[in-house]
Amino acid sequence: MSLTVAFQGMAGAYSDLAARALFPNAQTLPCKTFEEAFVAVEQGRADRAVIPIENSTAGRVTDIHSLLPQTTLHSVGEYFLPVRHCLLAPKGARLEGVRTVASHIQALTQCQNGIAKLGLERIVAADTAGAAAAIAQNGDATSAAIASALAAEIYGLDILKSDFQDAGHNTTRFLVWSREGLVPPVNKPTKMALIFTVRNVPAALYKALGGFATNGINLLKLESYLVDGEFISARFYAELLGHPETAAVRQAMEELAFYTTDVKVLGVFEAAQN
Repeated sequence: MSLTVAFQGMAGAYSDLAARALFPNAQTLPCKTFEEAFVAVEQGRADRAVIPIENSTAGRVTDIHSLLPQTTLHSVGEYFLPVRHCLLAPKGARLEGVRTVASHIQALTQCQNGIAKLGLERIVAADTAGAAAAIAQNGDATSAAIASALAAEIYGLDILKSDFQDAGHNTTRFLVWSREGLVPPVNKPTKMALIFTVRNVPAALYKALGGFATNGINLLKLESYLVDGEFISARFYAELLGHPETAAVRQAMEELAFYTTDVKVLGVFEAAQN
């Protein structure tokens, strides 16, 4: 039986492309929101969820971080997708006649120089493929969308410009989520993802992170978020390079726990090639 892989967006979204690349024989399940994709896996309607975490041009995808403290899922893999945006329009439309462009805010940000050069009005949409579907439905030759070549094929649109993104190295990093956690062999390059809240005392963060330094652990990512809208404490999302079965990682995690009010390991997965 093939896997079912949930993603946020409509068919042809970049998350759909990532899901198909990771699981070529799987059935993909479009979801309106990131929360819906998480819930689909939690409830057993999907086996995996493929969720974007950050982009090399536009930065982190903030929408998912509020979901991490509550989810029961585990991150079990990562994938780097080179993003090749296309400027799409209804059949027969001409570039000089286009006045507006719609897409997800991340895609608009990744193409802002090209949009400015053409003098187009930006319209924020829920996702790239949804924007493509909308202009295909209305058939307005003055409306364009930024989406994938797959979206152009699915929704019957013309590609007015390929490689419309500003940066040639434009890449989105995805995490794969599953109901069951997986731990790679100890000899594989391994990443751990976790969230934690430091104690509200002086130097708590400095001391909490000290264990990683003293044990020679490479902290790859550290991002802070307000807890429940309060400005007195922050929750941190972190990723480190190391295997949980090694003494160095165990000791660093013990030190982290001493200076935090809570620590949640989101997952352990083999580091992917970028």
